[in-house]
Amino acid sequence: MQNIGIIGCGWLGLPLATFLLQDGYSVYGTTTSATKINTLESNGIEAFPISLFEDRIEGPISKFLESLDVLIINVPPRLRGKNKENYVQKMTLLKTQIKKSRCNKIIFASSTAVYGNTPGVVTEKTIVCPNTESGKQLVVSENIFLEDSTLQATVIRFGGLIGPNRHPVTMLSGRSNLKNGNAPVNLIHLNDCISILKESITNNWTNTILNAVHPSHPTKKEYYTQEAQKRAIEPPKYEDFSGINSKKVDSTFLLNVKNYRFHTSIFT
Repeated sequence: MQNIGIIGCGWLGLPLATFLLQDGYSVYGTTTSATKINTLESNGIEAFPISLFEDRIEGPISKFLESLDVLIINVPPRLRGKNKENYVQKMTLLKTQIKKSRCNKIIFASSTAVYGNTPGVVTEKTIVCPNTESGKQLVVSENIFLEDSTLQATVIRFGGLIGPNRHPVTMLSGRSNLKNGNAPVNLIHLNDCISILKESITNNWTNTILNAVHPSHPTKKEYYTQEAQKRAIEPPKYEDFSGINSKKVDSTFLLNVKNYRFHTSIFT
């Protein structure tokens, strides 16, 4: 069975690691928190304290990479707040280390933010047009791995993540005069994130880009009102007649070509 490495064992990475362990894989994981080492090890994960910076990598990165068959990069850009860093430089340094190892299969967890505000239906063939700094740096970082012919890279562009203790309605509750109420949501549940990543490994989906968004696209107003009511919290209030030309991220390639079936509804 393959050795799988996960850089970033947080909200998505840790449950992914435990799921892969249950499926018989050997899993190696990194964390930037010394206190989390015990958590990883208690779950059967070979833990490594590794931190990525724009000018260096701290921790035993060579030892982490040396026995891997597949590396999952699950490190989102941290470009908000005061301590902004260059995400592209982090990924460039990481690729340099990867090239020194025997591991050449890379799965890069990206985001539909790379499409920016592109109106209408967007597919993997849509020209990316990011309008945020994180989206711009994600596009460059995707290509760092995709354009290297010595690597077998897969980029998975996840929609908005929902799952245990994570749902955007809790932040939107009670807000008013919100725009784009008629825009479609582009979301995916944690369970399907994990399942898609596992299928990518099992079925050797390499040298490809995948949109990972649930095929249900209710409007924001409809969806968040319903989700707020389920939680007995105040629903957000949207302005009328907005969001007509907003983007809808299409997962047809994942469904029809890769034959993936979503397991968990976004109506949790």
